[in-house]
Amino acid sequence: MIIGVLKEQSPETRVSLVPEVVQALTKMQVQVWVEKDAGVTAFFNDDAYQKAGAEIKDRNTIVQQAELLLAIQPENIGNDIPNDKIILGVYQPLFNAAQMNTWAQKNTTVFSLDTIPRTTRAQAMDVLSSQANIAGYKAVLLAATQYCRYFPMFMTAAGSIPPAKVLILGAGVAGLQAIATARRLGAVVEVFDTRPAVKEEVQSLGAKFVEVEGAADASKAGGYAVEQSEEFQQRQKQRIHESTKKADIIITTAQIPGKKAPILITKEMIADMRAGSVIIDLAAATGGNTDLTRNNETVMQNGVTIIGNSTLAATASSDASKVYAKNVLNFLKLLIDKDGNFALNMDDDLVKGTTITYQKEIVNERVKALMASYS
Repeated sequence: MIIGVLKEQSPETRVSLVPEVVQALTKMQVQVWVEKDAGVTAFFNDDAYQKAGAEIKDRNTIVQQAELLLAIQPENIGNDIPNDKIILGVYQPLFNAAQMNTWAQKNTTVFSLDTIPRTTRAQAMDVLSSQANIAGYKAVLLAATQYCRYFPMFMTAAGSIPPAKVLILGAGVAGLQAIATARRLGAVVEVFDTRPAVKEEVQSLGAKFVEVEGAADASKAGGYAVEQSEEFQQRQKQRIHESTKKADIIITTAQIPGKKAPILITKEMIADMRAGSVIIDLAAATGGNTDLTRNNETVMQNGVTIIGNSTLAATASSDASKVYAKNVLNFLKLLIDKDGNFALNMDDDLVKGTTITYQKEIVNERVKALMASYS
């Protein structure tokens, strides 16, 4: 089998495979073709790929002749690929259902790693977690550079500066890494999450966990957040409003698969924040957690800076590519037989959960249900 690695379009800086993983694939009897300069923005040059056993090709050759195409973002695949291809990346099929349907009509077999079941066995392939870890870290660093004051307590002969107060909404992978990073920088951290089960983790990192009673049970949601009742949302907003008034930095991470991100911070809350405060919204790609978030934009309101950025992992392009490529390799091991050929096993729950389209049909249950709701 020939696997082709496509160069991502700006602003994406990551690459699907790194030389180390190329080497592992060649030992599995797989040919790897890499588009010229595909790894440059992640600081992996063509020579490194060639030394690892890859061949450098132009995009057209790869698209036409490779059996399996790797591209992280859906726009880097597009609709110009020939029929009967296999593609793998992070395609947000619940938000790009129309694109999935277009690919299905071309008999494209689509694997989207962001839909992989979040089980213990899948941890080595969980791209959402590996990338969210980096995003949480980078969110705090970005906030620190944008914030007009100091993060840790600062005591001098000229007087004392109190530590920054950081509010983190969501204690998933990104939120937990944000807690750890903010604490290392000397901030005082407060955390909201609808899942009481994360309370101990939050407290073990030195943050205060703020509980709101009556949250819907998320224990059967496969590690994802779930929608909450209107009554709970009102109580939650009241508690969050109390915390936003005191917060200097807010990092929001709340997303629900297949739905618009919940609005957790309203215009009224932002109006009550201190001038100079900063909000980093990691849910910007799905609408954002504030009323004012704009994806890939910075908005200033009443002296508060609101940064919508759901691709912060790409700002650590080299390491983000490295862990992403390892996730891809571990998943590809489920698709490649001992002779290096493609072998689809739909009896494997991880393969089935990640397969979006196959044999001209949308086969992913969640995407099918969404498409049915449109008809």
